[in-house]
Amino acid sequence: MTWIDFVNLLINGLIEGLVVALPALAMTLVMGVNRFPNAATGDMLTTGAYAAVAVQLLGGWPLWAAALISMVVTAVVSAGSYQLIFRKLAGRPMVSSMLAAIGLGFLLRSLIGFFAGHDQRTFDLPLVRAWNFGGIRILPTDLVIAAVAAACLVVVFVLIYRTSFGRQLRAVADSADLARASGIRANGLMLCLWLLVGALSALGGVLLGMKAVVSPEMGWESLIPAFAAMVLGGIGSPVGAVLGALLLCVAQELAVPLMGPSYKLVLSFVVLALVLLVRPAGIMGRVQLVR
Repeated sequence: MTWIDFVNLLINGLIEGLVVALPALAMTLVMGVNRFPNAATGDMLTTGAYAAVAVQLLGGWPLWAAALISMVVTAVVSAGSYQLIFRKLAGRPMVSSMLAAIGLGFLLRSLIGFFAGHDQRTFDLPLVRAWNFGGIRILPTDLVIAAVAAACLVVVFVLIYRTSFGRQLRAVADSADLARASGIRANGLMLCLWLLVGALSALGGVLLGMKAVVSPEMGWESLIPAFAAMVLGGIGSPVGAVLGALLLCVAQELAVPLMGPSYKLVLSFVVLALVLLVRPAGIMGRVQLVR
């Protein structure tokens, strides 16, 4: 592998990492506050992608408008799932919410397959030629994907770390009972959180569909890398989720010449297993001692 091949793989890994960081961050927010792995995140991602496809097909709208509408639609679906399902399971063992999330994911995937079929779809995008810098090839579409994903991550981090919403969210994550005693309205806060989670997942689906194709299984295939990124970065750490996604996707791309593209998902399992064995807290997680 030449250094030009290395740079091309590195660039592609960073772009994919920014896309995977969106569902990984969505899973981290739910895990940090609601204390369960939201296995429906991948299918929320698929819901957002298909909502954008439907808006383009039925209304002929540009992709940016279709993406905004899909974020709104998926955010409503996400908040509705919390209100109807996960809110009622609060206080029960984590496995109850996790199984409910798995069931919700299967339901969304089945509905998408029933109404939209199982054929692969693509967004209506103009054909562009890759820029070539001495063998280093960069697609303008990839730059747009990376810029949108990075901008969204910045907005979310500002929301989490620089606003009253973020401070209240961290207070609920630390101690829900103490937060309620302090006058924080947890129910409204949770609705806002799940709206944000749905919007993040939808944008991740649209960006992933721009880079590849839209299919009912796309979210399920993205769930394992997103979950592995969350564990690698540290469960409950938003910054760690993004860092884990970037490291994981770069490692996947650099391993392609050795393993082939078909085994990229296997590498996610390997990374997940190694992290759980060597450092379960992840890169930025805090090691807690249990007596």
